[in-house]
Amino acid sequence: MVQRVKFAKLNESQLEKVQDLEKELGTWVVAVEPEFRLATLTEAQLKRLQAAEHELGVILLAYEHS
Repeated sequence: MVQRVKFAKLNESQLEKVQDLEKELGTWVVAVEPEFRLATLTEAQLKRLQAAEHELGVILLAYEHS
């Protein structure tokens, strides 16, 4: 079975905190379920990921199931 990142289900208080953070940072923030964490990549792996992003015109996230 393929594991996928899942958007977190936030209650009203949590959503408000995320929205406050977005305003503070001046960015969008995406909340995902905590069973996933970003992968620790070597410099070579990071360069490969960035090259793929450039080639595909997308943002890629490398993550691990914890």
